[in-house]
Amino acid sequence: MRALIQRVSEASVTVDCEVLGEIGTGLLILICAMQGDSEAQADRLAAKIAKLRIFKDNDGRMNRSVADIGGSALVVSQFTLAADTSRGNRPGFSTAAAPEEGNRLYDYFADQMAAQGIPIAKGRFGADMKVRLLNDGPVTIWMDTED
Repeated sequence: MRALIQRVSEASVTVDCEVLGEIGTGLLILICAMQGDSEAQADRLAAKIAKLRIFKDNDGRMNRSVADIGGSALVVSQFTLAADTSRGNRPGFSTAAAPEEGNRLYDYFADQMAAQGIPIAKGRFGADMKVRLLNDGPVTIWMDTED
């Protein structure tokens, strides 16, 4: 699985002018299931992200996790994280999981984040979503379970 994690002061996701999910301080997690991914990758990624120390402590050092600060996570599916730009100018997405499997693993990942004690909000898999965020730092981190 691939994830792009952004430390945010606030974030929201909207579909057809309806806000589906919004959070205050926490993480915006853009997530993509890749071909061959399973629950094991989602489990590892959720556990790692929940413990990722990217929030400032009292000394201003990145030493606290989203759980430590009582933050939330907005989880948004983003198959374009599977983009292959090695040939031509049009990205290919053939390494992304099939839509049914991608949706299942997206929901599973969000459930695993919640199981880590992180309050979550979600987008809608496959929808044309509008995502708003106020990146704090900015702090943006790329994670891939293949690495």
